[in-house]
Amino acid sequence: MCNKDRLLTYAVNETTAGCRLQSRLLVATTEAVLGITVEHFKAPSRLIRTDMADTLRRLTHTSPFSVLQDKLESWHRDYHVISCDNNLNRCCELIEQTAKVQGQLFTILNHTAAEGGHYAGVDTLKTRLLPWLGTCFSMARPVVSDDTSLQLIQDSVEKDRRIRELSASLDSDIQRKDTELCSTHLQLDSMRAELVDTQQELDVTKRESATTLLATEEEILQLKADLRSAHEQVESYQRKMAAFIDYERQIRLLKDEVSYLSTDKTVLQERLVRSRSPSPLPRLSRSSSPMRSESPTRAQLTNSSRYARLISRFNDLYAVERLETQVILRRHIDDVEMVQKIIFIAVVESFKTAKLAYRQFKLRVRKTLSPHFGLEYLEDAAVDYIVRNLDLYDIQASINDVINAMNVNPRISFPPEVDFFLISTLIREMCRVAFAMQTLDPPLDFSFASDGELYNDRKYRRSYDSELTAPLVMYHVWPSLLEGDAVVVKGEAVTRRGAVVLTWSRSRSTSPVRSRSLSPTRSL
Repeated sequence: MCNKDRLLTYAVNETTAGCRLQSRLLVATTEAVLGITVEHFKAPSRLIRTDMADTLRRLTHTSPFSVLQDKLESWHRDYHVISCDNNLNRCCELIEQTAKVQGQLFTILNHTAAEGGHYAGVDTLKTRLLPWLGTCFSMARPVVSDDTSLQLIQDSVEKDRRIRELSASLDSDIQRKDTELCSTHLQLDSMRAELVDTQQELDVTKRESATTLLATEEEILQLKADLRSAHEQVESYQRKMAAFIDYERQIRLLKDEVSYLSTDKTVLQERLVRSRSPSPLPRLSRSSSPMRSESPTRAQLTNSSRYARLISRFNDLYAVERLETQVILRRHIDDVEMVQKIIFIAVVESFKTAKLAYRQFKLRVRKTLSPHFGLEYLEDAAVDYIVRNLDLYDIQASINDVINAMNVNPRISFPPEVDFFLISTLIREMCRVAFAMQTLDPPLDFSFASDGELYNDRKYRRSYDSELTAPLVMYHVWPSLLEGDAVVVKGEAVTRRGAVVLTWSRSRSTSPVRSRSLSPTRSL
């Protein structure tokens, strides 16, 4: 290549020599660069012209530059989309096609130069082709000095050293990672072994738990059986206790009976002694003296014991039967206030009905005993007969009267499908106690109670849900028991602010909630 450059430079600088020297230089340069020999210029002009025309025609028909332009535009559009390898392939493809076109053009150039003879086209080759060829070959020359080459060698050695160091460090890192991987595998194997041991322990624990659970269930069943037997024993003890209490009550009654009979015996003995005396006492007429009988009756002898027993029974009604009745009513009525009002009215009506029944029963007894006793003994005899024959009291009639009175009471309401017979147990016991209280001397009675009245601490105690500063009674829960004007047992009342005094007329229409009575009026 250096000889060709020198030859081209010499040919350019010596253009002023002769035409022959120029022709020789052109021929030598053309032969050296393009491989065009003198024989080409000596070829027949007709054959050369025909080959050139065919080559040019083929080049025109194939339109290689149009194809190159299309491929360039397609590459430009897809340059940023396709990969680097695809871009390089397309570039190489274009270079190859360009080289093919240049080869055809150089073929045409060769034919054209051969057609022109020895001297035709020399100036064109000198001014156009040779400078272009020199520029291309000069650009392809390596521009590297000795210093630059040494520096490149040093850089290459340094890069090799770094590559070796990196390779050594990489090998050490790989070895270290392999060691860590082996240790991790060992730890994983140990963890798997521990997991297997733990699973076995868990299975053992499950089996033990199942056994313990079975034992616990058996213990629970045994405890339930023991609990049932204990409940049965408690019930038997309660029955025995009730029987014992009944026996004690019968013993007290028998003791009272014995004391009464003893008193009668003493009186009879005294009468017998007086009858045997020589001076008999003057016989008094039944109607001549207002004095009572000299011997006390059974009612008088048992008055204190009956008093204490009835007071205790009245307290039991408040503490036991009232709560049981309240539970029964709450199954049908959700309003607690209405339930308490129903119980209070039932108790008051039972007491009133029992008092009325006692008066009627006493009138019948007096009428029956009047032919046999004087007026001074008739009252005591009637009371004594009632005390001895309390079982003759028609308590069922009183229960019916109480239920009828409650059915027409405007202060209470009750579901129409349910009857007041549900609380007949409380009514029965209250009637029995109230009837027996009328045989006492003096008899016991309830205090007057009205909603909205002024609260009296001497007669009542406040309920747990009352307002302690309220002065008026909202409604009553339990009546107070009086002996004359003295309070024997306090009642219970609910006091709240805003309570109003309720006044009821003597005659009212039937309640809109309950209409069980055919009577159009209601007396309170």
